Amino acid sequence: MTDQLPLKPIESDLTEKARQTISQRPQLEELVAEAIGKGLRNVFFVGAGGSLIAAYPGHYLLEREDTVPVYKLQSDELNTGRTKRLGEGSLVFLASYTGKTKETVAAAQYARSTGATVAVISKEGGPLAEAANVAFTGQSDLFLQLAAYAVMRQSGVERDWALLDQALEALPEALLSAAQEHEDRARTVAETLKDEPITYVLGSGPSYNWAYGLAMCFLQEMQWKHAAAFNSGEFFQGAFEVVNDDVAVINLLGEDASRPMAERAKRFLDTYASKKTFHIDTKSLTLPGIPAELRGEVSPLAIAVLMDRVARHYEAVRGHDLDKRNYMFKVDY
Repeated sequence: MTDQLPLKPIESDLTEKARQTISQRPQLEELVAEAIGKGLRNVFFVGAGGSLIAAYPGHYLLEREDTVPVYKLQSDELNTGRTKRLGEGSLVFLASYTGKTKETVAAAQYARSTGATVAVISKEGGPLAEAANVAFTGQSDLFLQLAAYAVMRQSGVERDWALLDQALEALPEALLSAAQEHEDRARTVAETLKDEPITYVLGSGPSYNWAYGLAMCFLQEMQWKHAAAFNSGEFFQGAFEVVNDDVAVINLLGEDASRPMAERAKRFLDTYASKKTFHIDTKSLTLPGIPAELRGEVSPLAIAVLMDRVARHYEAVRGHDLDKRNYMFKVDY
């Protein structure tokens, strides 16, 4: 590890990637309408690593807003578990950033063999696209939430859909604004916690995904730092008993229905472990153009952008490139 690396800038195509993904809504709506017409029984979100992380907001939405049964599974859990719920009438969304994740490709092949309709999202197509009934390209974090909206809309969930259209029109610029507004905070978090022996990360509801993602993907995998994620609702045992002013904690607060869980954790941490605790709260973001009624649904998407910037600042101040690996892509596993 060198002393420092140049800080990579906010992605220049962040807004364009979001717009390109949103532009595929008509095809998504058509896919879901066809599945409903054939007798939709259930919906599955399937992935591994970052692609599973991306499924949390969409899964959370469908569980809250729709009566269609929805399941979220790690790719190999589907391959090995062979759930009896999967088959004709199932609509399966699988994501892989590369389109080559072998476990996810196998899950797509297995799901399709049961008679399920398989839709995939990846950046470049690849073997995953070949295993699917329908393939999309784009930013999977956003795409899987759009998939949830399509299921809700086509299954007759009553809500202000024009307001959602308005929010999605504003979303690309709102995400860029979030990244820009968060830069100083991201730098402070990374500079302060860069040498900590372990970092705990808390999140609730659809924002738990990036507590898990920051700890597992960014800190452990990409920075070789010890970290652990906890659902804020579980923060009355385990890590709760070992945190104090000497322990690093990052607490994520979204604006969805689970926010009281994160706020309870905040009150405890501010009282008993405040010196190395950082609260990252989407309420501090402007999110221009996003209606107040939909900030809770947008907040996990904003947190995804914020966590990427936190990771980039860790990369810079620690001199450890996020692409550097010990084992991944290097050993047969």
